[in-house]
Amino acid sequence: MSIAFVFPGQGSQKVGMGRELAEAFAESRAVFEAADGALGEPLSRLCFEGPEADLQLTANTQPAILTASIAALRALESRGVAAPAWVAGHSLGEYSALVAAGCLSFADAVRTVRRRGQYMQEAVPVGVGGMAAILMLDAAAIEEACREAAQGEVVAPANLNCPGQVVIAGHASAVDRAAELCKAKGAKRAVRLPVSAPFHCALMQPAQERLAADLASLALADPRMPLLNNVDAAPARDAAACRDGLVRQVSGAVRWQESLERLAAEGVDTFVEIGPGNVLAGLVKKTLKSARVLNVEDPKGLEAAVAALGGAA
Repeated sequence: MSIAFVFPGQGSQKVGMGRELAEAFAESRAVFEAADGALGEPLSRLCFEGPEADLQLTANTQPAILTASIAALRALESRGVAAPAWVAGHSLGEYSALVAAGCLSFADAVRTVRRRGQYMQEAVPVGVGGMAAILMLDAAAIEEACREAAQGEVVAPANLNCPGQVVIAGHASAVDRAAELCKAKGAKRAVRLPVSAPFHCALMQPAQERLAADLASLALADPRMPLLNNVDAAPARDAAACRDGLVRQVSGAVRWQESLERLAAEGVDTFVEIGPGNVLAGLVKKTLKSARVLNVEDPKGLEAAVAALGGAA
């Protein structure tokens, strides 16, 4: 059995996330307390109780998902489960993956993703940008539609998630044009997403430049196990490569399907999604039919994962 721990990104947040783990495990509780201390505010209460409108704000969502994910990870580690061979994370989840790999301290990560969320929100005025999910059309046809639809504006694939699911991002009007072209080329559906900014496209360049300055000042260690990063769908094995990937992923596409296929080619047969929701588990199942998939977001999922992975009873 070769294991990869994978960590979710924005969109997996929900009020109540992590609460059961924090009640059941001192290790999880300590993570939420550390987040509150690092930010100087009660992020734990926002995760556990909401209000949902505040949790959905990008500058809150990003540290909240990171914290809930690491709280789940620490509970899993406390049960004696062996370290994974690889780590990976979807967009924001790459920070959780690097904390898991010992590359980035949790306190530094939670403060950095708070600023990352602010920078991404401030890069494009609300309403100027947009994102849309394109279903059941191949990536090459989607790229062609984006080129045809741009007309001097920005629109491009942003998340290449799994076979039949690609998200595009850019100027709202260009996204709408590209979505219509995709449907004309045979897409089953083109669905505008309720997001506050057009993530992972060239419009995020101002945020990328601001974040690069923050990341340059952080102390990163070489990861204990390799990261399969978003922007290259390739291994990052030292601190410099990890830092570079975090910078470039702000405006670069999330190459998640390729990342999963690369992990499978490296021998990974078991994927453990750690953190709120089960979005990544679904993407793994759609991409790698024979992969084993586990979820750790609450005590029930934790027990199932411990039993499957051979941790302490």
